[in-house]
Amino acid sequence: MTQLDSAQNSLWKIFLTVHTRLIDRVEQDFKQAGLPSFEWYDVLIALKQAPDQELRLSELAEELLVNRTNVTRLADRLEKAGLIQRKVCKDDRRGAFAVLTKAGLEMQQKMWTVYSQSIAQYFGRHLTQKDTVAFTKTLTSILTALDEES
Repeated sequence: MTQLDSAQNSLWKIFLTVHTRLIDRVEQDFKQAGLPSFEWYDVLIALKQAPDQELRLSELAEELLVNRTNVTRLADRLEKAGLIQRKVCKDDRRGAFAVLTKAGLEMQQKMWTVYSQSIAQYFGRHLTQKDTVAFTKTLTSILTALDEES
């Protein structure tokens, strides 16, 4: 079993704290711009990047790392706002697809304008090119190991 040293433990705590604070800042920026919450952006970008801009709700839940119940409630709110629509799965009548609408794509693009500025302001400006390369390499290595272990 691998042991955690105090420096790694401190880094872990800083990593989690930075993540939480960055998301909080992005949420504030969305709110100030009159835009929906961060979780809405996650759904919209996942659908935008999916084949035919649609995913089964179960696939969307996996993509967002949330449970199916939470994604169903979230999809209800986005559908009510006209940002997605649901489509019955032909192969499985119990299943449904979330499909990105034109309004949903437009909202994702509006949100990206604010989000990308937030990333640059709160995150990117603190990193040199060397930091970015090292950070990317380290996080990619961790992600690859986690994928191989599961």
